[in-house]
Amino acid sequence: MTTDMTTKTTKTTENSETAEATVDLTTSQLHGALEDPALSSMNLLNEIANHYPRSVQFAAGRPSEEFFDTEDVHAHLRAFTDHLARDRGMSPAEIRRTLYQYGRTKGVVHELVARNLAVDEGIDANPEALVVTVGCQEAMYLVLRALRAAPQDVVLAVSPTYVGLTGAARLVDMPVLPVASGTTGADLDDLVAVLHRARREGLRPRACYIMPDFANPSGLSMSRARRMRLLELAREEDLFLLEDNPYGLFHYGPERTPTLKALDDHRRVIYLGSFAKTALPGARVGYVLADQRVADGSGRVGLFADQLSKIKSMLTVNTSPIAQAVVGGKLVTHGCSLAAANVREREAYGRNLRLILDGLARRFPEGGPGSAGVEWNAPQGGFFVVLTLPFLADDALLEHSARHYGVLWTPMGHFYEGVGGLHQLRLSASAVTPDQIETGLDRLAALIKDLNSGHHGPS
Repeated sequence: MTTDMTTKTTKTTENSETAEATVDLTTSQLHGALEDPALSSMNLLNEIANHYPRSVQFAAGRPSEEFFDTEDVHAHLRAFTDHLARDRGMSPAEIRRTLYQYGRTKGVVHELVARNLAVDEGIDANPEALVVTVGCQEAMYLVLRALRAAPQDVVLAVSPTYVGLTGAARLVDMPVLPVASGTTGADLDDLVAVLHRARREGLRPRACYIMPDFANPSGLSMSRARRMRLLELAREEDLFLLEDNPYGLFHYGPERTPTLKALDDHRRVIYLGSFAKTALPGARVGYVLADQRVADGSGRVGLFADQLSKIKSMLTVNTSPIAQAVVGGKLVTHGCSLAAANVREREAYGRNLRLILDGLARRFPEGGPGSAGVEWNAPQGGFFVVLTLPFLADDALLEHSARHYGVLWTPMGHFYEGVGGLHQLRLSASAVTPDQIETGLDRLAALIKDLNSGHHGPS
């Protein structure tokens, strides 16, 4: 049976001209996730940023470019090749093969990553339980693809949720059930309620996705006591926890709270890691620590990481050894401590976060004119601040803000399953300078005050 695909339609080009084009497919003939807003969020924000390049960029959660140096790439490659020769006894031919060939599916820097987890996180990681991935995004996809064994399988996620997790779940046809966060980083009573309700409805919750440290987008963190209780619940309810930790090193308090994985004695936590914020985003290197024991049909017991590597071998074959080498060289150079490698970055992000919080307090003093209904949280680390407004903060307002006020931010509605965050926006402290922060907050304050006074354009 064939389908007639000669339907004519009108296509709008980038320069707003129209032209007749032949349609070869419709989205109804493609995977259903392609019509889901979660898969469009990142592209939408990038497009708006590209259209208004002179706007102050509070939307992007990317690292600062202040400390990028192209020579570092070469230095890190040299450091890694020296490590292969000195510490692993490789010959020049073996080093070339390691860098230039396809290589091991689970990665070639797994031992260095394991050392990093021990040094920075206090996690005793078996290197064989690590799969080095093409960014953390692939790690999320691999885990969800493996856990989604039947139509009734679902994943829980603390809401608001990073859109990358939501998008990955859509691609493997795995429903996402939101769990409330409140001001604690995760409402554990709601977690239990969602779990039990799902099971009554015949669903099988496999895992709960959570960022316990300075979450994207909320900026919220969990106390040690709540982390311990969450681990207890995970054991009691036979639930895995997908811990994502891209921002944990960027804390500004007296000491860090241990990760869930560092506190986990029963292999309930599958740990998702990324080098995008702490090493080099352009390398696109992440990893998953999956040390759970898996028995196959013959009764042989291996690691969950081994199962994930099977999926990866059919998806990306392996992660670029050259990219891994750059990250590996940075680890070697700093004694496998990314905390040591990010001293300048941590100081810069902390400075920027304080400037945003202080700047909001000056522009919207409690009880001051134009301050009614304007509130924000005050994270002690990470990249993000959430601002609550007395009016709708949606994509239309974002474009209005960029076009007429020259300031970009992220509508929080993108991070909710269903309706949520409609009066909130996210400000990122990572990709702006102090001068840009002052200019951007002035522009944002003008937008808010104009809307509060009934104006719809810059005063």
